[in-house]
Amino acid sequence: MICLVETLLFFQRLYFFCFMKLRLSYSPCPNDTFIFYAIANKKIDLQGLEFDISLHDIDVLNKNAAKEDCPEITKISSNAYAIDLWKKYITLDSGSALGRNNGPLLVSKREISENDLTDKSILIPGVNTTANLLFSIFFPNAKNKTPILFSKIEEEVLKEKFDCGLLIHEGRFTYKEKGLKKVVDFGEKWEQVFHKPIPLGSIIAKRDLDKTVIEKVNGLIFNSIQYAFENTHETLGYVRENARELSDSVTQSHIKLYVNDFSKSLGKEGKEAIEFLYNKAFEVGFLKEKPYDIFLI
Repeated sequence: MICLVETLLFFQRLYFFCFMKLRLSYSPCPNDTFIFYAIANKKIDLQGLEFDISLHDIDVLNKNAAKEDCPEITKISSNAYAIDLWKKYITLDSGSALGRNNGPLLVSKREISENDLTDKSILIPGVNTTANLLFSIFFPNAKNKTPILFSKIEEEVLKEKFDCGLLIHEGRFTYKEKGLKKVVDFGEKWEQVFHKPIPLGSIIAKRDLDKTVIEKVNGLIFNSIQYAFENTHETLGYVRENARELSDSVTQSHIKLYVNDFSKSLGKEGKEAIEFLYNKAFEVGFLKEKPYDIFLI
């Protein structure tokens, strides 16, 4: 009986390697396209794996991962993962967006004090985004929040249809030149209060994948990051093709902020930072239970 099971497993793995592609989803933001350039363009040895790649806004990635027909490998908000996806997916050691002073910004067109946010209308880039979680940890009584595509937040705040907007990605580099004012820098606030890096998002893999496949994917992401750093000029072409903000200075600032040593490997500090965030989310009622056994390594 054991031999039969082992034989079936062998042929199942053989079928996977010969006939199946892994669906890989990430955002068009510069940090993700920088990280995955070498994989997407087969610049490194993919070790027999093939990928069906799709790029989506982070809120769409969060929603797609929750579907029954979900991608095998995907970028995810740290918050969305902790809410209901951690039982289905495991967090890879490579590919995360985690760092210091790199959190979202709350901006407005006019001067607003952070002490006056309770009754203000706030645009957020998605209910399950880490940006919304960070906002809720520090301002739990500010409930008038509306989710919208992150790339439209600046425009709507400039029209003064909403009092404030929570910016992620490129927005933190462009809001001043567009005439917006900073209300709260959550990267600074998190660092000042907790003295830890902020976990914004991770790359996750379905738990029902063969473990050797998951480990291979994790290694490929690490190699892809290495390739990107060693061939930055070449990689930036792919980044520009997908970036919403075409300024080279903004693109490079984005990559410098969000792609770092934690992207290569979470390490002990990175994993502790993620667990700390989830503990805070549990404390403020964002999570009904604390995720456990969530890391590949």
